[in-house]
Amino acid sequence: MGRPPVLPKKKKDGFWLEVRNKGADSGTILIRDTYEAMMQAAKMYQNTKDVIILGEHRNGKKVQETPKEKAEKKSKKA
Repeated sequence: MGRPPVLPKKKKDGFWLEVRNKGADSGTILIRDTYEAMMQAAKMYQNTKDVIILGEHRNGKKVQETPKEKAEKKSKKA
């Protein structure tokens, strides 16, 4: 038996946010399927925790545009 191969972990697709205790250096990353679900989770935790929105990840990489920016671009074109 040989050593098992080590591959880098793939990031899940979805909307990411980090929830941490106030004043802490690290926290827990939450992944939600939709933008609305991410914002609902952020609103739920904002009273007692520090919430950092990390944005959308697709195919293991961060997507630069947010859904709000996409909607604004579409409305300007129309």
